[in-house]
Amino acid sequence: MSQPQSPNSSMASTNDQARFLAQGSRRIYINNDDKNITMELHQKKRRRRRCIKCCGCCIATILLLVVIMLVLGFTVFRVHEPSIRMNSVKIDGINYLNTSTTLQPNVNLTVSVDVSVKNRNSMSFKFNEATTSLFYDDVAIGEALTPPGTTKARRTLRMNVTVEIMVEKILRISRLGSDLKSGELPMSTYTIINGRINMLNIIKKNIEIELNCNMMVDLRNQYVRDIDCKKNVSL
Repeated sequence: MSQPQSPNSSMASTNDQARFLAQGSRRIYINNDDKNITMELHQKKRRRRRCIKCCGCCIATILLLVVIMLVLGFTVFRVHEPSIRMNSVKIDGINYLNTSTTLQPNVNLTVSVDVSVKNRNSMSFKFNEATTSLFYDDVAIGEALTPPGTTKARRTLRMNVTVEIMVEKILRISRLGSDLKSGELPMSTYTIINGRINMLNIIKKNIEIELNCNMMVDLRNQYVRDIDCKKNVSL
């Protein structure tokens, strides 16, 4: 027959069981904390990777935009000098100069100038009122104003300028008699155009175009020859 257990031994076993359960529960709790810490570290790493990727994408986008702007700045948005050219010059009433070595004050003389303005830019060129002056022996003998206008992108605008010669000023020039006898009158024109190139209110550039032309009026053949022009463009 088995002997009955003493109260002390039963209490000892009960305490051992309680201690074992306490240790087990403590170990489970510690394991849960480790798991939570591991998950937090993993989430932090994921967030860090996302931030790095996001920053990398932003930097790459900014660099791409900078490269695009540089390319456009050196190609499409680059401001080129507008080109100006004198196509022809015609003097109405030149026969009065050819038939006589003297010139009457009531003679009507006009100079018609055909000028082209070529815009090589990808944006329009808007110019103000242009001025064309006619000179003989460095004396201004006529002036004409051209109304404001716009030259579209990569287009050419032709302008016809008519200058009325002030005969009374020509009569005061001492070399007129000898030039009429020789049948040649050296003249020159000066044209100035002020305008602006505007691209979406981002790129604005003021431009001044000057055109100086020397020519010889052939009284015998009644036409203008030896036209030599020099332009100056200020950006």
